[in-house]
Amino acid sequence: MGCLTRAAATIAQGTSTKATTATIRRTLINVPTRVSGTANTLTLHLPTNGPWQQGWDLLFTRACGPPPKWAR
Repeated sequence: MGCLTRAAATIAQGTSTKATTATIRRTLINVPTRVSGTANTLTLHLPTNGPWQQGWDLLFTRACGPPPKWAR
């Protein structure tokens, strides 16, 4: 778990290289999120003005590609 957490933090570039796994988990993974869904889709509603929004956006874009234009 520690290697995957550190890899996500490296991709997001929002945390220091000296950050502990607990710090990365608190800032990048444990994010207040609202989940909504319909029959076939789940939507995560992340905070829009949080201090780690850029890191989340960068991590998502590098892992999954850019979000579709209609989702912005």
